[in-house]
Amino acid sequence: MRKVGIIGAGLVGAAAGYLLAITPGVREIVLVDLDQARARSEAQDIAHAAAFGGTAQIRAGDYADLAGAQVVVITAGTSLKPGQTRLDLLAANVHVVSAVLERVLRVAPETVLLFATNPVDVMPAIAVRRFGVPKGRAIGTGCALDSARFRDRLAQHLGVSPGSVHANVLGEHGDSEVLHWSGAHVAGMPLALFAEKLGHPIPPEVQATIAQEVRTSAYRIKEGKGVSNFGIGGCIARLTRALLNDEHVLFSVSTFMDEVLGVPETCISLPHVLGAQGASAPLLPPLDARENQELRHSAGVLHDAIRHGLAAAG
Repeated sequence: MRKVGIIGAGLVGAAAGYLLAITPGVREIVLVDLDQARARSEAQDIAHAAAFGGTAQIRAGDYADLAGAQVVVITAGTSLKPGQTRLDLLAANVHVVSAVLERVLRVAPETVLLFATNPVDVMPAIAVRRFGVPKGRAIGTGCALDSARFRDRLAQHLGVSPGSVHANVLGEHGDSEVLHWSGAHVAGMPLALFAEKLGHPIPPEVQATIAQEVRTSAYRIKEGKGVSNFGIGGCIARLTRALLNDEHVLFSVSTFMDEVLGVPETCISLPHVLGAQGASAPLLPPLDARENQELRHSAGVLHDAIRHGLAAAG
């Protein structure tokens, strides 16, 4: 029985629950929320939609019902408001996630934890440092969604399918994130060469525009509709599918690292292989000099955030 728990029945948790209900490999979903009536209603609504083509059973439950879950997704916490950065949510959401982890690990100590609560790159460190969870079983969605946004934006510029573009965003899921331009490629060619051959070059000013659009995408979405839930819901569903089905597929996600690029105790997004046991050790790709400097800075930003988060957790 491939079972998934979702903590938090808000708009992100509900979007993830719906997409997981129609995701191959998922057989049971348990939706847990302090507002039990909300969780029950969301579960019923999702079940009705999934009945048109899904096979998973979805229901509301309590923490005890998470026993045996292979993956537990944590979306609970204060949402990002217009004008805030993800790091602004640090103190409040560290307390929320710490309380959630205490209860989850009591009934599902071997589960893989997938964090979507912001600041998402701090939460795996809380799980590892405060609760002793193995590094590979505490995963932040990190820059997986940013990477999808990067590929989508490049695909629009090039006039090709996003699935044909191979490019990642590294570092913080936030303002210091690093678009890995030097490692991007299409059709076996470096991105710049492919773009030139197609007649759609990407000069520095276009790179800057694309980078700004990718980096601020969530802020702009929230200014317009108040929440960004479908993108992260799709991200959660795709990562969970990789974990449940032991796909050994690569995604740019965040895990706790003792050291990277000379920065100790940080939690940046790097490519990881995802499978049934969780995430592999991080894979640091070749970087050009600018990317190396920017990624070191991003790691430092998260080192400081983790230090403050651990202090807040007590």
